[in-house]
Amino acid sequence: MEENFEGEELDNIVILNDEDGNEVKFEFLDLVELDDEEYVVLLPVTEEGEEDEGEVVILKIEDTDDDSEEESYVGVEDEEILNKVFDIFKEKFKDDFDFVD
Repeated sequence: MEENFEGEELDNIVILNDEDGNEVKFEFLDLVELDDEEYVVLLPVTEEGEEDEGEVVILKIEDTDDDSEEESYVGVEDEEILNKVFDIFKEKFKDDFDFVD
């Protein structure tokens, strides 16, 4: 199945708007499926274009109500779901990243 993400993508860069309407750039790291829901794992990109050493951001993908192909990303409040998604991500990429608990 092919995933189509709307918006600008340059080398896996996804641009989202925060609650204040500011554009925030993220590097798309992975798509994780859990309990028939899909989650994206994103890494904030700093203005200098360097990857932030901070935490990844996990957002749930939700289809918009209209008939367009666009998807929206919503924050996940449930700590248990976040941990499960992150554990799946860590297992997939354990050889690619140094994870710090």
